[in-house]
Amino acid sequence: MNLTMFIPVGIIVISNVFYHMSMKSTPANINTFASLVITYLVASASSLAMYFLTAKNPSLMNEYEHLTWSSIVLGIAIIGLEFGFILMYKMGWAISAGEIVAASLLAIVLLIVGYFVYNEPITWQKILGIIICLFGLYLLSK
Repeated sequence: MNLTMFIPVGIIVISNVFYHMSMKSTPANINTFASLVITYLVASASSLAMYFLTAKNPSLMNEYEHLTWSSIVLGIAIIGLEFGFILMYKMGWAISAGEIVAASLLAIVLLIVGYFVYNEPITWQKILGIIICLFGLYLLSK
């Protein structure tokens, strides 16, 4: 396996650390959606800047001709994720446990989605992984 394949994984891990630290540090007395407005203003400005820095022939109108439903659903899903994580941390979840519970449950759901929506095989390794996730959730509950 090419080591450069781990660059995106590194970006994801580092970004996730700051993501969860930011979510956990969101003040309890701010309306979650007011906080997310600032989050998305920064994200929009950053995305726009990165688009112009990385596009060979920047033309947003040409890009938008290729949009599908996925961008709209992704936007709604991201709001749900961020609202859920901020709410989870405001309710007192530990940063070390909340993500593990969410990710373990997500792995189980994505296994099912992968099978039914994308025709991905369910292998013994995946089943063993789910069993390990469930055992990990059991250990966390003790």
